[in-house]
Amino acid sequence: MILVTGATGSIGGHLVRRLRDLQAPFTALVRDADKGRTLGCPYVVADFDDPDSIAAALVGVDRVLLNGAGAVPTVDGAAQPMVAQQRAFIDAAGRAGVTRIVKVSVWHAQRSGRLAQGAHWEIEQHLKASGIEWSLLQPSGFMQNFHTGAGTFSADGSLIAPADDAPVSYIDCHDIAACAAVLLTEPRGAGETFVLTGPEALTMAEVAGQLSELLDKPVHVVGLTPDDMARQLVSQGVPERFADDVAALWADVGTGSLAATTPDVEHLTGRKPRTFAEFLTANRAHFR
Repeated sequence: MILVTGATGSIGGHLVRRLRDLQAPFTALVRDADKGRTLGCPYVVADFDDPDSIAAALVGVDRVLLNGAGAVPTVDGAAQPMVAQQRAFIDAAGRAGVTRIVKVSVWHAQRSGRLAQGAHWEIEQHLKASGIEWSLLQPSGFMQNFHTGAGTFSADGSLIAPADDAPVSYIDCHDIAACAAVLLTEPRGAGETFVLTGPEALTMAEVAGQLSELLDKPVHVVGLTPDDMARQLVSQGVPERFADDVAALWADVGTGSLAATTPDVEHLTGRKPRTFAEFLTANRAHFR
């Protein structure tokens, strides 16, 4: 039995549909029963901060997609909540007899990295030391951020980009889910880390051009320096240290840190990942 955490999110929703198509036995873990009912699959209500609910959710489970919330502002740079949450989940999975965990991490997870990069690195090390068979998925930026608006648009609907704009090899969460499905249903990828990217790297200007064509109206790009990014976040009430970390990661993207492409999606799924144009076609309704 497979347990899908984060089942109502951008990756989890696609994975639920893929596992259903494969007729693989699985259960979705959700925090909200109403959202669980909309998935059209077996689900269990649990919360990473409720150990008893997690223990109950893991009964009879042998494989898990471990996918949780991202980095959040903390007081005075305190540890990211995801670290304690996912480490506790891994420990509970070990006690429950789970034999494989496929963890969604981030590209460039590293010791002492800022925010999600450092937090995911800590979780990865805990997973590797757990004795449970593991695979790691480290995706590039999500194409879905362009229709959810997750940190991509300014108040007037313009796209924002580091002042020194650089390409990013955005990936469709549909492809991340497809890779996870392979690792959860086939005996492949044990002890391996997969960096998941799209087939091309696009600048924000190129993204704006494709969105302009889809929406039949101009989409502009606004350059935002790291200092500008930090000031905007602080003005919105974000703690200064968190804002500085976000700004540093923003600057890193401007150097091309997410520009490379890898063959890992094709290696796992047997097909090339979606282009941004294909993503827009498949998700046209979300942009109307």
